[in-house]
Amino acid sequence: MTPTSVKLHRGDGSLSLGYSDGSCFTLSGEYLRVFSPSAEVKGHGPGQEVLQHGKRDVKVVAVEPAGNYALKLVFSDKHDSGIYAWDYLRSLCVDQQANWEDYLNRLNKAGKHRDKEVQVVQLLDPKK
Repeated sequence: MTPTSVKLHRGDGSLSLGYSDGSCFTLSGEYLRVFSPSAEVKGHGPGQEVLQHGKRDVKVVAVEPAGNYALKLVFSDKHDSGIYAWDYLRSLCVDQQANWEDYLNRLNKAGKHRDKEVQVVQLLDPKK
């Protein structure tokens, strides 16, 4: 289903999609980034998916049409290779809650976080 309106909210980097049935959805940059349809995220086949993490602060910074069938989104972390077909965007809207819960569960299981990971550095004792 093709949206009747697409709005980029530059402040928080989210995207709002309105549809002819009166429904309207707002998707965060983080959500759109971790569910990018790109090969970098989806892989090149089943089982090759790459769990995205550390994307809490990622925003959509630009939206470009991709023909009459999709959008190309550009993110603040420079990711720009995913083409979001209208049907895929609609499924992200409708299944947002279930997708998000599944994502959080996969992050937890992998011991990963939404925030950028902090590297812990052990300092040497200068007296030794």
